[in-house]
Amino acid sequence: MRRFLPFVPAVFVLLWSTGFIGARFAMPYAEPFTFLSMRYGLALLLLAAMAALTRATWPPFALVMHSMVAGSLIHGVYLGGVFFAVRHGLNAGVAALIVGLQPILTALIAVPVLGETIRRRHALGLVLGLAGVALVILPKLGTGGEYHVVNIAPVCLSALAISLGTIWQKRFATGIDVRTGTFFQYLGALLPTVALAALFETMHVEWNGEVVFALAWLTIVLSIGAIFLMMILIREGAVSKVASLMYLTPGVTAVMAYLLFGETLTLVQLLGLALAGFGVAAAMGRGLSTLMPARR
Repeated sequence: MRRFLPFVPAVFVLLWSTGFIGARFAMPYAEPFTFLSMRYGLALLLLAAMAALTRATWPPFALVMHSMVAGSLIHGVYLGGVFFAVRHGLNAGVAALIVGLQPILTALIAVPVLGETIRRRHALGLVLGLAGVALVILPKLGTGGEYHVVNIAPVCLSALAISLGTIWQKRFATGIDVRTGTFFQYLGALLPTVALAALFETMHVEWNGEVVFALAWLTIVLSIGAIFLMMILIREGAVSKVASLMYLTPGVTAVMAYLLFGETLTLVQLLGLALAGFGVAAAMGRGLSTLMPARR
């Protein structure tokens, strides 16, 4: 496994970036909490079968509860807030920009909670990465969306939730098996999501090829593949450095949107991509080698 660790960050960013593409296919045909409930439920079935076939180690009760708390934050609150806001009219660019604050929040929280150190170079990288994200997203800010508390508050909560969930996972649940740990994460996310769907949505889905594709892709590739990689990154590296990888997501997503939907990149956006990449390189410190486990 050690020989593949240097490639994990790049693969993670690539997979994570497809989440916006999948959401674009699904949101016109399904309500957010209903769609997320189906996604989490399907992921639980796949993970349960995987754990049974591979004879994965099931964790003790304490780790189960910690994984469920982390999952409710990383998946339930984070995705729920973003999907809810976009569904109710918030510009996707504004949502991405607000969620882009997550690495800063994670790094700040990791200092007192985990005892991690933010050096001057690391802090500069985080700031440059945030500036790069802003340059990528700002050209889209004037394309619509309503700016009121009903839309802004859920996205701000999303940024805080994924920051706290990442910290919680690193602090309390790093010793858990990735397969069973991810299972309980989605169980923790499913319970409140189903409750919200039942209370506030019609739970009607207009089934078509786009919904089926989005559900399959977001479940298998994102909910299982990308989250496995995230848990490995959290386990093997400093949380604030793992969070800095999120700065690459808007740029990679923009490239995918250009290739798939013909959306063009302006000169300012290209500058933002380069600046975000430089910021990530600075924030990663010694580079990808920092992901390697320390020798015991």
